[in-house]
Amino acid sequence: MFSDIFNRDKPVFWKDYARHFKDKTSADLDKVRFVVFDTETTGLDIGKDRILSIGAVAINSLKIDVGDSLEVFVKQEIFNPETVGIHGILKEGNVPKSNEQEAIKIFLGYIENAVLVAHHAAFDIAMINIALDRMGLPKLKNKVLDTGIVFKKTDFCKDREEHFSLDRLCSLFNLKKHDRHTAAGDAFLTAMVFLKIVANLSKNRILVLGDLFFNWDRRGLL
Repeated sequence: MFSDIFNRDKPVFWKDYARHFKDKTSADLDKVRFVVFDTETTGLDIGKDRILSIGAVAINSLKIDVGDSLEVFVKQEIFNPETVGIHGILKEGNVPKSNEQEAIKIFLGYIENAVLVAHHAAFDIAMINIALDRMGLPKLKNKVLDTGIVFKKTDFCKDREEHFSLDRLCSLFNLKKHDRHTAAGDAFLTAMVFLKIVANLSKNRILVLGDLFFNWDRRGLL
C-alpha cells in the first residue's frame, strides 16, 4: 500500500515497472530471470558523461536466452569524439536512436524485476540511476550482482584484493572475446562469465540466490 502511495504521481511506465516487485524473487536459480547488461558511455565521469547505448541479455533457467535481449542506442547532446575509437558509436550515423528518456523507459520495460548482473556494476547502475534522476524518478529497485565481486568467491580467485577486468575473466575461463566494447557484446561476454562463476560455485553445494550475495568458500559462509 505504501509503495502505491509513493508511486501515485509517477508516470505509467514507472508504475508498471514498480508493480513487478510485489512478487518475491524465487531463491531457486533455475527460476530466476537474470538480466546481464552493460552501458557504453561518453566517458567515465558519472556526473557529466552520458549513456551512448545499453545492451542486455537474459539468463533464463541458467541458460543465455539470446531471444530475450535488448540493444538501444541513445541520441547525444553531449558527445566525446575521443571515445569513438573504443566503442565505435558515432554521434549521427545510421543506427536508429532513442532520446535518453525513451531509452530508459525501454530498459525498465525490459528488465522488470529481474536480478541485474554487470561487470563492475556500480558504474553502470549509477549511470542508469542518474538518468532516472534527470527524469525525476527514483533509483532502480532491482537486486544487483557484480561479476567482479562474485568471481572472488570461486576457487579461481587466489587474491580477493585483486581487481579483475572483464578481459582477465574471459582469459581465465577461456572465452573468446567477440564485439568487445559494444554494450551488447560486453553484456553477452559478462553473461558467459557469470554462468562460469555459478558453475564453479555449484560444484560443492546446491546454490540458492542468496548465496551469490554473501562471501563464502567451500567450507561455508565467511
